[in-house]
Parts: sequence; C-alpha cells; structure tokens
Amino acid sequence: MQNFADQCLDLARSILGHNLDSVNEDGTITPLQGESFREDEPGHAAHAIGEFFRVTGETQLGNYDLIDLAARCITAQAFMTEETENGLAHCALGLLSFGPAKDRNLVWERLMEPTRAQLDKRLLARSDYDNHLQSFNIAKAVARFSIGLSKKDETGKLIDSFLTRIDEFSSAGYCDDNPHGLGGAYDIYGIQSFVIIRQALQLHSNSHLRDRKLPSLRTYAEKYIKLLPEIVRQDGLGWCFGPGIGAYGQMHCISLLMQAMRDGWISSAQKPIFLDVLRRLFYFFFVTYLDQEHGYLVIRDSERNCSDQHTTRMANFDAARSLCQWARLAKAIGGDFNVPVQPLKTFGRFVFFDKSNKKEQGLFIYQNGSSGLNFQIPLISAGRKNTSGSLAFPHCPGVFDWPVDKYLPIMLPELTFGEHVVIPAFYGKHCSTGLGLRNSYFFRYEQPELITIDEQIIPGLGSCKVSWVFSGDKITSDFTFTVKKQTQLDAMRYVIALGVPHSKYRIGTTFTLGEESLRASVIKDDFHANWADPEIVSEDSAFSSYYGKIHYLQILQRNHPFVMRASQQYRFVVEFEPDITMADA
Repeated sequence: MQNFADQCLDLARSILGHNLDSVNEDGTITPLQGESFREDEPGHAAHAIGEFFRVTGETQLGNYDLIDLAARCITAQAFMTEETENGLAHCALGLLSFGPAKDRNLVWERLMEPTRAQLDKRLLARSDYDNHLQSFNIAKAVARFSIGLSKKDETGKLIDSFLTRIDEFSSAGYCDDNPHGLGGAYDIYGIQSFVIIRQALQLHSNSHLRDRKLPSLRTYAEKYIKLLPEIVRQDGLGWCFGPGIGAYGQMHCISLLMQAMRDGWISSAQKPIFLDVLRRLFYFFFVTYLDQEHGYLVIRDSERNCSDQHTTRMANFDAARSLCQWARLAKAIGGDFNVPVQPLKTFGRFVFFDKSNKKEQGLFIYQNGSSGLNFQIPLISAGRKNTSGSLAFPHCPGVFDWPVDKYLPIMLPELTFGEHVVIPAFYGKHCSTGLGLRNSYFFRYEQPELITIDEQIIPGLGSCKVSWVFSGDKITSDFTFTVKKQTQLDAMRYVIALGVPHSKYRIGTTFTLGEESLRASVIKDDFHANWADPEIVSEDSAFSSYYGKIHYLQILQRNHPFVMRASQQYRFVVEFEPDITMADA
C-alpha cells in the first residue's frame, strides 16, 4: 500500500496548503465566502496539523510554521465561549499528536500559561452523553491523562459507559445517536464514534489500557464493518442515509476499514473482499469530492450541498487529517490493492438495529447482481432534525434522490389528519424479508399506530402496512392504511425528486437516469390524488443533494377533504422501473 500512502500524503499536503492561510493570528478560521465560522473549527484544524506532523515529522509546510499554527488554533479552541465538545476533542487529539507528555510536546511548549490552565479546565469539564458526543469525552480524557494534566485516567470508565449505552438502546448492538423520544437514530455517527475512540486509544500513553479495551470495541465495531461490503455500491458510494453523509459518509467508512485491517480484525480470507470495498470507497471519494486540478475538497457548490454543521473549511481540515491517518495506516497494513474485483450478488436482507415489543428498526439492503443497482431502506429515527435522509424509501443517489437537511415525503404517502401529519417511516413491527414470486425480494413491516413526521405515535388513529418488492430493477411499493374510527383526511402528498450526479465531480460508472426517467406508475390510489405540474427547483440550492443537483419535484397530492371509514383498507401502490444508465454513457 506504499503508493496509496504516498498518494494520501500528497493530497493532504495539497489540502493543507490551500487552507492553512485561513488560520488567523488569534487562531480562528476565516470562512469561505457565503459560509460562517463555526466555533469548533480551530480544533479540527489543530488535529489536521497534528496528524500531518505525526506522519511526516515535519514542522514546516511551505512558509507555514506548523507548531505556531497548531498552538494558535488550540489557544482559540480553549477559550471558545460556547460548549464545543467536537472542537475540544479534536483540539485535544491534535495536541497529543505532537508528543506524549508535556515535557516532550512541541506545541505545549508554545502555549502561554493562561492557555494551559484553560485547556486543563476545559478538558476536565464534561457532561455525561448518551450519543456520539461520548466519544469526544473519551478523546478529552485520553489527552488529559496522557499529556500529564491528571494522574487519574477516566478513559476505561468512559469507554465502558459508551458500550453500556449501546446495549441499553439497541438489542443488536448498534449506536443510537438520539435515544430520546421514539429513539433509534442509527446513522453514520455510530461509525464516527468508533473511529474517534480508536484514534484516541492509539495516542494513549498507557498501551495496556488500549489492549484491554480493543476486544470490547471490536465486538461492536465489527457489526458496522460487516455491513460495508453490502452497502457500498459498485461505483464506491458508501453510507448514504441519515444526516452528515456525503464526503463524510466516505471518509468515516474508509477510516473504520483501515483501522480494522491494521488491528487484524479482518481475516486473511476476507481481506480481498474488504480491500476491494476500500478501493471503491476511496476512488468515489477522490473523484466525487476532490478538485484534482487545484487539490482541495469541494462539499458544496452551485450543484450540490452539505449539512449546515459542516463548513468547507472544516471538511478540508478533516479530509487532510483523514488522509494523513490513511497514509500512516496503509504503511502499517502493507500489501497492495491488487485484488480481484468481487463479483456482484443479488440479495435482499434486513439488518435489525433494534427489536423490542415497542418497535423494530433496521436497514433493508437490496442489490441486483446483474445491473449493480443497490438500494438501502432505513427504518430508523431521524434524530434531532427531521429530514428526508432518514425516511424509509430506497436511497440510491442518481436514481432516487433527496435534498440535504430538508424534509419532503420522498416516495412515501404523507397523510394529514387535522393537526397530525403522518408518514409510514421511523419504526415498524413484524419486519420481514424474503424471496417472493419469480425470484423477487420483499421487505414488509407494519405500524400498529400511525406516527407523525415529528416522530410522535398517535394512539387510536389508525395503522399502516408497508410492502416493498424488488424484482431485478423493478420496484413496487404498496401502502395500506386503516383508520380505527371514521376520520376526515384533510390532505395527502407524495413526492418524487428527480436529480442527477454532479456534472464535473462524478465517476463515469455512477448511476443516473436515462431519457425515460423512473417510469413511475400509480397502480392503485384509493386517495384519488392528482399529479401537480412538475416543480422546477434546479436553481434553488435548498433542494440540492449531497451528490448533485435536483431538477424537478413531481408531487402527487390531494388537497380537499376525504372521509376515511373505520376498518376499511385504503391502498396506495406505485411501481418503478427506472431507466438506468451510467453518468458518462
């Protein structure tokens, strides 16, 4: 993997070279035009600089004094007024990257005494989190003990607490990033948590603690690792549902895989499979998000967007940090990428994230081995912000798209009953999957009680049964609603978003729609809705996806009242047979 390591390091140099000039004298970060400064950005910059020093041993990059820049960023992060657990954790790991103890740390020597005292205070203060923020607590604890600010090491206790919470909120051992309310936000932040914890442990001054905790972490991290060969698409698209994906959906998956290979968590027999997955993930990241002409990361432009919590500066520093880590890990792993391309299989599988008498949540994965088409239907909570990215429809950028950080009932019927707006997503009961007629695969679930778009279950209103059937590239969605007493339906809405991959930053083999588009057919509609004129949104950046531009919204709607009778079934069935082609075909 030497060539891969060299390539990663060259890219990291380029990205840092384009972004270090944004570090101001006071350590804050100058945002790009149209964006705002985030108070955790200095920590991300410090961590990127620290990882570059860690892999190269260089204290100078061009005309930039890396020690001085890191000290400035750490000082700025230490004195930020708001609670910035994210930035503090990265700041702490960045500091630790320059040396394992105060008397051997180049950056610590540059810090003023007030900054040292403030950093000690900020690293000590922590809240007890039940989500991915607990991984930041672990990073802070590792740094505080290892740098010599405390003789008491809380790392082991915090890791145990993190793992205990996983068991508490998931019967299958996955990270729930928002266990409150309905619960069940099983998203990319689970992978991010393991990546951060493993990075922190690698920097821990007590190697014995690391050796003791790795087996427990492996038990849970392996669940995500085993998912990746099934969810990574033929073109290399990785985790593509929930919040915070796009470039980060690639980076976190690559980091987890490389950490697992370095630690020997992947057997020799399985290694070619995961190397092929890793190769595809990186190539998609490289082509889709890196401006190869200028050498920096592009997460938002006139065609695509990213979550508000990720600025372009932050993403560039995170990419540089990740590339440095990959370079270091690649050297430790050894070998090369000369492995055979794995043959594609046709399969349909439902992975349980949580199963209890209250609710069932998980992920249905379908792949057509002939065309390579891969869909993921997440049956999970949206977490703190309701967006389309967590809804239970087939996620497949380029074919079935959705806007970033915006709610629309994509490929799901949304019913309005007075003040309640319900949608068949977020949870299910009696989830099942299997083979149907003519080698098709089905995914079915029920909702004994309807749930609102704000994830509030409405007792006594009605129920819903959902069935998805996949036969080759043909998809049939069937929704059956029943109300428990005569009820007035005020409105019904169903939305299809038609988008395309980025015109420049895209892989030639990525999927997109041909001239005949999705070939959607409404087979049965007991709500008697009508198609509105296509809504053109190509000039509205609020409707961009993580991967490209959304041009049209096709909306099927009913805006006048309709009385639904008790115990009568109301079906809504839509078929799709998308005209799929390659982006550069």
